[in-house]
Amino acid sequence: MEALAVRLSGLDAYVDGAMRVITFYDTLMRRRVDLPALARASAGLAECVAAICLHGTGRAIRIAIAPDGRPASAPPQPASTTVPITLDDEEIGTVWLERSGPPNPLDEVLLDRLALAAAAAAERYGPARTTMADPALVELAISPDSDEAARARALRLLGFAAGLPVHVVAVRTRLPLDRIGALICPARPVKAAPLADVGVLLATTVDRARFPAGAHAGIGTADSPHRSWQQARTALRFTTPRRPVLHHTDLGAVALLAEVPRDAVRDNADVAAIARLATHPEDLETLDVYCATGSLRRAADLLHLHHSSVSRRLAQISAALDIDLTDPMGLTRATFALTAWRLLDG
Repeated sequence: MEALAVRLSGLDAYVDGAMRVITFYDTLMRRRVDLPALARASAGLAECVAAICLHGTGRAIRIAIAPDGRPASAPPQPASTTVPITLDDEEIGTVWLERSGPPNPLDEVLLDRLALAAAAAAERYGPARTTMADPALVELAISPDSDEAARARALRLLGFAAGLPVHVVAVRTRLPLDRIGALICPARPVKAAPLADVGVLLATTVDRARFPAGAHAGIGTADSPHRSWQQARTALRFTTPRRPVLHHTDLGAVALLAEVPRDAVRDNADVAAIARLATHPEDLETLDVYCATGSLRRAADLLHLHHSSVSRRLAQISAALDIDLTDPMGLTRATFALTAWRLLDG
């Protein structure tokens, strides 16, 4: 019984201390302090170095407090306790203490509350560097049914200033959307969310060369988010393994194919011939490469075949399609039919 009493008295002391720490940070959050003030207050409370680092900036706010309450210099030490800062289910940074002796029993409580307060401050003063966003908010920003006031409010809540150009990107990928967002727009605002069967990225700039392998993406212009979304989805439909990233402006008049009714595409004789050819993957690949290059020898180089072998294949394909692939008009017909079949096939 005496041992139990000792443990209970220790527990009461811990709970009392934890409540004081929680109250301390609740007060700081109500006062809307910024990250440096949070670090200073935490260093004073912990009586050791306290630090905050956001991944988006890569700069650590590291503060030590002297016994007289003034900031002091302290050589860097290994973190004794570390806690991630999370916002919208994404890790956006880290907080830690540098205590030379053994950890204090309340260090984890202190850092948990510091991480919460740092996330709130980052969101308030950032805007937050988190990439993942609320899908409902993203949908409101890009939906053609949203009025301009609702769209502007959604963009503002997502961290985009009024008048800032915003490109919408439609993505099919197995990779995390936040990783792709950070790659294509590393230094400017970017938000991501899954929506229906595709991923959506909203970015002020898009570096198409930085899309990772395996990702297919369609990019819209920046004139209006809802038009950009429609353009991005159209461009995504035209992507292929050879051209996995397309800007809507790349398509030009070819984009009109996306507006042709599916039944009309399906009933077209050239498209039906491509569908039959698709049962032979090697022939389909040969036609694809030849249409993309317009050159027998270039197609042979890409296919790693002798040009005479490619010539024989193209002759067979030409007969199967009933299209003269050596004639410019025939090549145009085959290219359009192949593109239309891909749109139909998804």
